[in-house]
Amino acid sequence: MADMIGFLGGSYLWVKAAHIIFVIFWMAGMFMLPRYFAYHSECEAGSDEDAKWIDREKRLMRIIINPAMTIAWILGLMLVVNIGFDAGLWLHIKLLLVFILSGFHGALSKYRKEFARGERKRDGKFYRKINEIPAVFIIAIVLLAVPKAF
Repeated sequence: MADMIGFLGGSYLWVKAAHIIFVIFWMAGMFMLPRYFAYHSECEAGSDEDAKWIDREKRLMRIIINPAMTIAWILGLMLVVNIGFDAGLWLHIKLLLVFILSGFHGALSKYRKEFARGERKRDGKFYRKINEIPAVFIIAIVLLAVPKAF
């Protein structure tokens, strides 16, 4: 298989599998956190329920989302180096989408910190709408990465 050429050699498919696993973990968290925010926005700032949401959001971000994104990026970059940055336009578009999705991750981190400070700048509708963003990106990324059409 041509994909196995490069510094990863026979471990290429293992690295690719691990990359996919950590992307799944990252996306699971990216789907959960905006939903948490939607529910959190409905409780009173400073309440016991507010404190529980703050803790849940912090744990989700620190235990699942941040490590999964970091590992997915490291493994993904290993795959890019292995196949070469000149693998095709599909790779450049995919990387652009992953950068944007990483920026969305950063925005979610910002929203989490706002909630932790007791700020309620957005309502539940906003968080329910942005909950769909990761789905759109992951569909486009998979459609670029699997068929590698261009």
